[in-house]
Amino acid sequence: MLPHTSSPLLSLPGAVAAEGPDEGVAAHYGDPFREQRALAGGSGFVDLSHRGVITVTGPDRLSWLHLLLTQHVSELPPGRATEALILSPHGHIEHALYLVDDGETTWAHVEPGTREALIAYLESMKFFYKVDVTDRTGDIAVTYLPAGSIAEAPEGVVVRETAYGRDLFLPRAQLAEFAAAHGPAAGVLAYEALRVEGHRPRLGLETDHRTIPHELGLIGVAVHLQKGCYRGQETVARVHNLGKPPRRLVFLHLDGSEVSLPAHGAPVRLAADGPEGRQLGFVTTSARHHELGPIALALVKRNVPVDAPLLVGEATAASQETVVEP
Repeated sequence: MLPHTSSPLLSLPGAVAAEGPDEGVAAHYGDPFREQRALAGGSGFVDLSHRGVITVTGPDRLSWLHLLLTQHVSELPPGRATEALILSPHGHIEHALYLVDDGETTWAHVEPGTREALIAYLESMKFFYKVDVTDRTGDIAVTYLPAGSIAEAPEGVVVRETAYGRDLFLPRAQLAEFAAAHGPAAGVLAYEALRVEGHRPRLGLETDHRTIPHELGLIGVAVHLQKGCYRGQETVARVHNLGKPPRRLVFLHLDGSEVSLPAHGAPVRLAADGPEGRQLGFVTTSARHHELGPIALALVKRNVPVDAPLLVGEATAASQETVVEP
């Protein structure tokens, strides 16, 4: 089956299509704050069917993935969710995988637009291992149920359960039926606002071509320090044991009087230096939160004082909370 282009749930009442990396699903269904409150309260669901889905089957699948990923997965128990990275030889983040194994198949969802390169890399590393890598994006849709949801997953659907909710690997043909039974639907704006609040980094937004895992707080989350060799491990070990990462992820509370949110890449400076001051970082994701107001994640230089008032763009004042220690 060919990969999808847009979700059938864009035909739901009030649906407004998302842009950028989330193109193909709904940004919201008419009321992003109501949708956020529903998710925060444990009701509703989010259509993430634009995300790529791959599976790995075969008797060697976990031992093989263990050699390639930053995570310890050689004895991953069925049903246990984990996340992992693939790094460049220099330790920069290239791929992020959100994994679960059902005892026979390892399932992973990945960022939109990344699955082709990921599959090409995995195929190039098969060698003599008994594994098969399959692109399931055309027939499987990722859907998200928030933490606290009492909704039951349809029978036979693989579930990836985390502290902040459940990812369902739902047959794409069942998406409309699932929406009718488990609404109200919430758009990706609501999902992203809660992601930013939870300080959870996202590939392609919180990362650039030189991001290493330490900068995003992914050591111990997606990177296991006591496992065998993998590509980029030398950088991970060296920075962990001998130094500090050059940048760190921070959470920003933005001045609520500004009409528009800062775009991805908006410069971050010390407020004391004004808009002509030296750029010390950039906004990675911004959002409007139903309780906190405008918020953002940003990558800043490690030596930026943790209590320093910041300036985003030309005029938006921001205060910071530490996500990654300097």
